[in-house]
Amino acid sequence: MTSRREFITRAGAALGAGMVARSALAALPESPSIDSAAMQPPLIPHAGRPYNPVVTLNSWTLPWRMNNGWKEFHLTAEPVEREMAPGMTARLWGYNGQSPGPTIECVEGDKVRIFVTNKLPEHTTVHWHGILLPSGMDGVGGLSQPHIPVGKTYVYEFQVNHSGTFMYHPHADEMVQMAMGMMGFLVVHPKDINFMKVDRDFCFLMSGFDIEPGTMTPRVNTMLDFNLWAWNSRVFPGIDNLVCGLGERVRVRMGNLTMTNHPIHIHGLKFEVTGTDGGWVRPEARWPEVTSDVAIGQMRAIEFDADAPGDWAMHCHKSHHTMNAMGHDVPNMIGVDQRVVQDSLRKLLPGYMMMGERGMADMGEMVMPLPDNTLPMMTGTGPFGPIEMGGMFTVLKIRENQAPEDYSDPGWYQHPPGTVAYEYKP
Repeated sequence: MTSRREFITRAGAALGAGMVARSALAALPESPSIDSAAMQPPLIPHAGRPYNPVVTLNSWTLPWRMNNGWKEFHLTAEPVEREMAPGMTARLWGYNGQSPGPTIECVEGDKVRIFVTNKLPEHTTVHWHGILLPSGMDGVGGLSQPHIPVGKTYVYEFQVNHSGTFMYHPHADEMVQMAMGMMGFLVVHPKDINFMKVDRDFCFLMSGFDIEPGTMTPRVNTMLDFNLWAWNSRVFPGIDNLVCGLGERVRVRMGNLTMTNHPIHIHGLKFEVTGTDGGWVRPEARWPEVTSDVAIGQMRAIEFDADAPGDWAMHCHKSHHTMNAMGHDVPNMIGVDQRVVQDSLRKLLPGYMMMGERGMADMGEMVMPLPDNTLPMMTGTGPFGPIEMGGMFTVLKIRENQAPEDYSDPGWYQHPPGTVAYEYKP
């Protein structure tokens, strides 16, 4: 698999910040690409300091090579196509074949060299959100560096001196480029491999898109009325489940690059916020939660003990963020008897169906014609019927016999007798 083979080992020139000369391109590390939305297994470090790798929902970790003590990566900014869920594909901008780009993993104390090649139709930069580094490596176009022209490669070099949860994104034509999906995770692991050690370490970035039903490309001037709320540019039912073994210590790292906050809620257990984009939270400063609000531009790392077997919902608690593309101007028809006009409407609109007079749940059960490349507003089917969700929703699956490092879907939870809600019959 391209994303997992070792980088070529040709020596690269130590170039510092700036444009890479054409004569030096042969020395670049390769820039692997994946266009699949399948979650890839953790990338076990083959060189450099050891660490416990993360798992990125519906994504992967960028391979690297070691070159004279520098850990070298190669990002390619480019147009991509991303399947947001089965039945819908979006035309976005991203890195290395995907939006979001691949996760970059390194270790506290590493010297990092990141090559960025621009295959977009306009200039770009990369800002390393939360990383403390020299001003000239901060990635703000026009302020701390020249913009990266179309077709050129620039180099970022810095030493990562603090561990934690971070992200990368453009600081050039930011409204357009981030609205088109340009972002990625950056994880700096502790130098001490046993510090903050967990059994499973998941990560995802939150993004919002405004894609008109029947189309593929986001509108980039939207300020608030986004109609698709995504984790790693995926929406339910396309978001990976978080699969854990009973009794494991689990971390979930989340970053918010949307235009609003997201209260992330997990059913069935309590957790603590153990990290922010400023670093780790000391144990005496933590408190138990079941919902953590992630504000715009923030990162959060939460941890919990997977001590309750079952299938547990995990979602944003803003109800319109757990729906797929919707019409914001649809009137509220609850309580309106449409039968008196149904026959007349069907003469004008053959196939017209009454909706909304009893609520919106009927939409989860209906088979309705939709425009091409469009997802149902409420979707998903579970063991007991329609789940009626979309957007920022997935399932935390905790199983007693889930083997360590096994992230495969164990299927639906088999509830012990007497532990499922039932109909009252007098």
